[in-house]
Amino acid sequence: MNKYELAKKINELEGLTNDEKSELIKLLRSQKKYGLVWEDKPEDAEQRMVNEQPVLVEVPERAILSDDAEAPNHILIEGDNLEALTALSYTHAGKIDVIYIDPPYNTGNKDFLYNDNYLDADDAFKHSTWLSFMKRRLSIAHQLLDDDGMIFISISDEELATLKLLCDEIFMQKNYINTVSIKAKSSAGASGGGEDKKLKKNIEYLLIYCKNRDYCNIIFPVQKQPLMEHIQEKREVGTSWLYTNVMYKFGELEYVKSTSAGNNEEIQIFKVNNFIIKSVNDVMEEEHLSEEQVYNKYIDRIFTTENAQTSIRQRVKNAVGIDENYYIARYKPVSGRNKGKVTDVGFIGKTKRLVSFLANTCHIEKGKVYKLIKIGTLWNDLSWSSVSSEGGVAFPAGKKPVSLMKRVIAMHPNNKGIILDFFAGSASTAHSVMELNSEDLGLRTFICITSSENNICQEKAYPRIKNVILGYGKKMGLTRNNLRYYKTKFVPRDKSPKNLRNLMALSTDMLCIHNDTYSEKPFAGKNINNKIARYFESNDGTKRMLVIYRAEAIQALVELMKQEFKNGESKENGKLMVYVFSPNGYAYDDEFEDVADYVSLCAMPDAVQNAYRRVLPKKRQAQLLDDVAEETDSEARTVEESDLFQNQTYTMAASEIKDNREGGDE
Repeated sequence: MNKYELAKKINELEGLTNDEKSELIKLLRSQKKYGLVWEDKPEDAEQRMVNEQPVLVEVPERAILSDDAEAPNHILIEGDNLEALTALSYTHAGKIDVIYIDPPYNTGNKDFLYNDNYLDADDAFKHSTWLSFMKRRLSIAHQLLDDDGMIFISISDEELATLKLLCDEIFMQKNYINTVSIKAKSSAGASGGGEDKKLKKNIEYLLIYCKNRDYCNIIFPVQKQPLMEHIQEKREVGTSWLYTNVMYKFGELEYVKSTSAGNNEEIQIFKVNNFIIKSVNDVMEEEHLSEEQVYNKYIDRIFTTENAQTSIRQRVKNAVGIDENYYIARYKPVSGRNKGKVTDVGFIGKTKRLVSFLANTCHIEKGKVYKLIKIGTLWNDLSWSSVSSEGGVAFPAGKKPVSLMKRVIAMHPNNKGIILDFFAGSASTAHSVMELNSEDLGLRTFICITSSENNICQEKAYPRIKNVILGYGKKMGLTRNNLRYYKTKFVPRDKSPKNLRNLMALSTDMLCIHNDTYSEKPFAGKNINNKIARYFESNDGTKRMLVIYRAEAIQALVELMKQEFKNGESKENGKLMVYVFSPNGYAYDDEFEDVADYVSLCAMPDAVQNAYRRVLPKKRQAQLLDDVAEETDSEARTVEESDLFQNQTYTMAASEIKDNREGGDE
């Protein structure tokens, strides 16, 4: 509630004099708030959703499907991103690992469309309109992120300051990570002209936030440089090169004792016996090798020592005391790149200096050793020269290089995560996810939302994704990918039982998205009448979902389940997820009692439940449910086997479902 709304409430209070109300309002207005203040501007999409419920409906003919059962299922959504995000808030709340967006920069150069009108540079509400627009979307984005999720936002200097304050408010300032400066070029938004009395713009910015810093585990981006080239640069500027020791012989481990880390995890401590250390120069002389040859041959043995202030080091010192020996601490880190993995860390000498191996900071590619150098907040190493040809579609002044996007996505450690871009444009994010997966064998999935404005989704985003999967020019296709294409549709929020039934049916596509079960198949070897129920599986068959539209069919379906589960094979793949759509929210636990060990009777999805709650004011909902129940009872009858398995016309709004899919607002 803002100050104006609160002041109105104060004026409506009973039992206070006008003077008392005036003093309270004066006190309210005297309170200072650090942050942004702007005039909220409503938009068409928001107004529409007051009376209509957005859902996502698949366009099956635009699907691109792989023969690989393990291929990830990507999603492209055509529609207003506020509407699509609202639908995703029901299917993906708390599930998104990385969000990258490249929103309108609000420069006044006709790159931001709002209410079908361009915002001119001198518009009096330019910043308020943009902030209102962004806040609605970023607020939903915050809900969608997993606890360890991160969001990356590209922006120019025009709105950098206001966006930073807005993000501090939504994501909290404590979860701010960095602002990165990216060297760009004109094709990516940096301008070479039209800037009267201003310096030429040649950088853009990337704001980085996490959902919760306590869970965030960032993999810092790195540059690759040939090792010997890196060493030579160090020497030329007079900087010491520290990796000059070789663990020529690792020796044998002798168990000493165990202690515990701060999280009570065990730390095993071993003494290393009979180890041999030589200098790089000694090895060069003894084995008649060049310096480069020594580094190539002994890359996993070359090390330095450092005075690292770690809790593990202190525990080793406390456990073994002061001596010259070499000790190994074996434990499972709770964070970092080795999180949850058994890891050996060495400490040597009286002060137990940390033994750091060069191989941990290097990359070997085609027999050549490269030093990995952490990149800070200036990214000036990215090439923009071929960005216009990437993906095989033209998108003037709008593309970001795939190399940039891959760097951003790879900063999150989960290579099976979900990547969201709700200003997808030409689908650079989608391209980058698929290419990165092919490089590191990841199984990331993307969700890209692109407006239908100017046919961007159909003529730019979709063709580009198709090109990347099937191949274009001399580029081989990345065929280990599935694409599902969706559009936003609407169901009115009025009291009509017909609308409730349509909402039930149309929400099935959202359940498929939610559960990653896209393949519709016969159930228990039977072709179920899809007007009564539908059965879906994931690509690899490990997830299964049954959606029941008619409660009268439960008994017959349970009998099928008994036959299917009698040998226990289905239980091995996990429980069958069952959704029963009921206007009155009845759970049907008793009806599934005989197969309870094999079935996960899922709660009605929030998308549907919330739609029911918002159809009518609370005082009218009971009557509405009575109406629906009465209608259902009047139609109810025993479901015969012929009804269940044959494609007969059944007493359900199946024709209504078909009409809604094929027509209506998009």
